[in-house]
Amino acid sequence: MSIETERDLARLRRVGAVVNLVLKGVRARVRPGVTTAELDAHGAALLQRHGARSAPRQDLGFPGSMCISINDEAVHGVPGDRVVQPGDLVKLDLVAEMDGYYADAAVTVAVPPVSPTRRRLIACAERALNEALAVIRSGRPLRDVGAAIHRTARSDGFRVIPDLGGHGVGRAIHEEPHIPNYPLPGDNRRLTDGLVIAVEPILCNGSGQVKESEDGWTVRTADGSLAVHCEHTIVVTRNGPLVLTGN
Repeated sequence: MSIETERDLARLRRVGAVVNLVLKGVRARVRPGVTTAELDAHGAALLQRHGARSAPRQDLGFPGSMCISINDEAVHGVPGDRVVQPGDLVKLDLVAEMDGYYADAAVTVAVPPVSPTRRRLIACAERALNEALAVIRSGRPLRDVGAAIHRTARSDGFRVIPDLGGHGVGRAIHEEPHIPNYPLPGDNRRLTDGLVIAVEPILCNGSGQVKESEDGWTVRTADGSLAVHCEHTIVVTRNGPLVLTGN
């Protein structure tokens, strides 16, 4: 969506703040011995407390309140009886809806002890997100976002997952435009003032190819390599991005 009124912005700020709070609350519960279902239940309780709803459950029938993906699971992991283990990379991905407005964010949590490779992979994804945000302003080529993410990943010896990328958001879970995490050849689209988008580097230390699991939801790396994911919902402005799901 593109923001047209102050009401739009106020509602998006509100749901973005809730997404941030819920992710922080669930992140604090990530530790060895907890199940992904227990983490999801805590997220559901926090959403209810703040008057928000899980958008994937509500709109798509996803069997959980948030996506929780571990290690080689890149995105859309289904919460269940899996027990978090020491050394795991736990990805928490939440899309919430309030009053018809949506916000989307994700974090990767490393469970100690953390190997150097896993630490570097998370740091690279976080830096890729920051590098992408640094090039966002109205009038800039949309492909600059993916170029920044791709360049950062390759500079650290990692890869983007080409099948997964960012997207428009605001009045639905996924809207136009699709935002590849690499510079798409021939892409002449430009960022426009007021556009609401989710920017989400999804990186791995393998080939970058993915496959869908038997549950019909979880997307994992085809070669079993580690994947990480971080994401913010932002508003494009002429002065840079307005981050709705940050502190």
